[in-house]
Amino acid sequence: MSTKKSNATKLAGAGILTAIAASLCCITPVLALIAGTSGIASSFSWLEPFRPYLIGITVVVLGFAWYQKLKPRTKEEIACDCEEDKKTSFWQTKLFLGIVTVFAVLMMAFPYYGSVFYPDNKKEVVYVNTADIVTMDMDISGMTCPACDSHVTHAAYEVNGVIDAKADHTTGKATVQFDKLKTSADKIIKSIDATGYKVVKYELIKR
Repeated sequence: MSTKKSNATKLAGAGILTAIAASLCCITPVLALIAGTSGIASSFSWLEPFRPYLIGITVVVLGFAWYQKLKPRTKEEIACDCEEDKKTSFWQTKLFLGIVTVFAVLMMAFPYYGSVFYPDNKKEVVYVNTADIVTMDMDISGMTCPACDSHVTHAAYEVNGVIDAKADHTTGKATVQFDKLKTSADKIIKSIDATGYKVVKYELIKR
C-alpha cells in the first residue's frame, strides 16, 4: 500500500473519531433514551466546551485527507503504484472517503436535528380550577444542545399532571407547568434528575 493511500485512510478514520467526539454530548441523550438508561444522558456534557475545536480538527483532518487523495501524483508515484492501483481496496477509494465525509457532517450537525428522535409524550391534562396550576422555573446543569432540551422536557412530561414543559440549553433554564392536585415539584425534579441532568435551583410561581 502506498504511503499516500495509507495516510488518507488513517486521516479518514481520525476524522470519524473527532466528528463523533464533537457531538457525543448530544448523541448520548438519544442513545440513553433508546436504550432506556436515561441516567447516562448527560455523561459527556463536559465535552461541549471542546466541541468547536473538535469540529475544527475534523474539518482540517478530512480536508487534508481529500488533498492527499486528489492531489496530482508525481511520475515516481505513478510508476511505483501501477501494480497497487489494480488492487485498490474499498477503504482506500474516494467513495469511502466520501462516505466518511458525509457521516462526519451528519455527526457534527446532530445537535441541530437530534430532537426529532424524541417521541411526543405530552399528555392532555384536564383541570377544573386554574388556581391549581403551578409554574416551576428551574436552573438545570448539564444541558448543552437542543437534544438535551428535548430530553429534559421528555422527562418532565413523563410525570402525570404536567401540563407544559420547556427547556433552553442556552440559558440552562426550564419551565414546567403542572396541576398541583395531580403531582408535585419533587416528583418532577426526581424525573429530570434521573436523566443525569440536575435541577440545581427552582422557584414555584402560582398563577
